[in-house]
Amino acid sequence: MTDPIVNYLTPHLDQYIAELTTLSGMDSFSFDREDVNKVVDWLQNRLTKLDFTVERHQEAKAGDNLLATRKGSGKGKVLLVGHSDTVFPRGTAAQRPVTINGDTLLGPGTCDMKAGLLVGIYAVEALDSIGFTDYEEISFLIVSDEEIDERYSIPLIRSASRGKDAVLTLEAARANGDIVTARKGVRSFFAEAFGKAAHSGVEPEKGRSAILALAHQVIALQNLNDYANGVSVNVGVIEGGRARNIVAEEANIRFEARAYDYEHLNAVTAKIVDLFASPINDVIFKVTYEDVHPPMPRTSAIETLEAVTKRLANELGFDVKGASTGGAADAAFAADEGIPVLDGLGPIGGLDHGPDEYILKSSIIPRTALLARLMMAIVNGETS
Repeated sequence: MTDPIVNYLTPHLDQYIAELTTLSGMDSFSFDREDVNKVVDWLQNRLTKLDFTVERHQEAKAGDNLLATRKGSGKGKVLLVGHSDTVFPRGTAAQRPVTINGDTLLGPGTCDMKAGLLVGIYAVEALDSIGFTDYEEISFLIVSDEEIDERYSIPLIRSASRGKDAVLTLEAARANGDIVTARKGVRSFFAEAFGKAAHSGVEPEKGRSAILALAHQVIALQNLNDYANGVSVNVGVIEGGRARNIVAEEANIRFEARAYDYEHLNAVTAKIVDLFASPINDVIFKVTYEDVHPPMPRTSAIETLEAVTKRLANELGFDVKGASTGGAADAAFAADEGIPVLDGLGPIGGLDHGPDEYILKSSIIPRTALLARLMMAIVNGETS
């Protein structure tokens, strides 16, 4: 017997693709507030028609954020999370409109993550089609600053996550179909070196090169990588000196550390701080750091969510696996609030941020049905 949710979604696939073509045909570069808000307007209108109560949280420097809520007649609260912004500047959508080549649907922002936003909308519609309202609340949070470093929506993500039975993030599934059950936390570092300037030809021995000292530190930082335990350290930027004929008095580096849990993140941080505590050849250092994203470890609650998701996928006729990734995403902020989360519940896709970004057309119905069934399972207490 075929699944009633799949029966609803199948004749609506063309409508989904038409709406995705519209959404991906609208530029929404993170730094272009006007364009992002046009997409936000579209999403707000769509959610309102679906009987969500929509709160619009305005931002001065970024596009607005939407928190939509829908009340049911039962118990259990689920939050869906996605983002409306993309990395593509104005004009990209006109240059590269959505195209379909066999099973591949290409276009800017299709995979990351407008297809996922629509999966959330169609999953709710599918629940309506079978008359399922046995939930206390389904909420949908759409932020507009996910692709940039200066974030404004993090307090909203955290507050919207609290009290939920689960948070489901609608980023695309991995290219092999995996969902995401763990993400690394990210800590950003800035290290400065202070040496002594001198003429590089006349009396270089009187100088103390900040660049040379940091070069030693860069190698030492590279040696802190511990891939077996999921710890990665990367120096991304190095700057220093004033001219080729001056022994560099000052230099700095920007780098990061990533790990799947605070235990390993704090351990590598302690090693980094210790590394910069002692001078090298009379060059002294100053290092500061800040957390960019918290870790999303694979907790026992996430393991339970994953197991239920695997079962539901099998009932729908396909397999999923949980995967760990070094990339950060908004799911981590919900996880940091102690809420069970799953990520990568959008369609299968890949090549994000590039000219060949895509999703697989054949994955739209199965992944939307999986999301709908997973929401049912959560509010029915199957993941408790």
